[in-house]
Amino acid sequence: MSKVLIIDDDKDISELIELILKKEGIDSDVINKPLETFDKIKKEEYDLILLDIMMEDISGFELCSKIRDLVNSPIVFLSAKNELVDKMVGYEIGGDDYITKPFDNNELVLKVKSHLRLNKRINHEVKKKINKIGEIVLNKESYEVSKNDKIIDLSSREFLLLKYLMENAGIALSKEQIFENVWGSEFGDIGTVAVNIKNLRDKLEDKEKYIITVWGYGYKFIRNI
Repeated sequence: MSKVLIIDDDKDISELIELILKKEGIDSDVINKPLETFDKIKKEEYDLILLDIMMEDISGFELCSKIRDLVNSPIVFLSAKNELVDKMVGYEIGGDDYITKPFDNNELVLKVKSHLRLNKRINHEVKKKINKIGEIVLNKESYEVSKNDKIIDLSSREFLLLKYLMENAGIALSKEQIFENVWGSEFGDIGTVAVNIKNLRDKLEDKEKYIITVWGYGYKFIRNI
């Protein structure tokens, strides 16, 4: 289920928005003290943030600029300010849309659902490019591998080997399977599998934490760490 964070120091309006979304089957959290946002987004992940602009403790524009690099979800402004210059400022600092108060309930629902669908598609595409198991992250698009956010320098063959193992995590793979799928018909012998497995383990500082030896058969990459 999608989850929305509503940030508005007007309790009545925020509760109304929460009720409107609840009727549409959309879960939400409400923050009436905007400075609490920082702690909240550290503990929870949200698919969309609805953010009022005119608040007492901190303006929505300032809050957006401070959290934009901390969250990937769309940020939609809610405001009685409807001048073009205000909207331009909102977009420039990282906002994704703008709903003018007083808002039409149907427009609010349509825009929220539209952004949630788009965010879901984007996340799906990202997940297809990223394979993450434990501390290891493999990016199929950039050909980069990192562990604890530190880039690991791998050869092209080591990268393809790790990619194949991670894509088949939890499955015991024979040396023959690995050789055929990673090296194909290229010149070499099956002994190169063990050599490259050792190199991977050394570079990932993996003493069979991730790549397990299946004695007499081959190797298996652990599915869950």
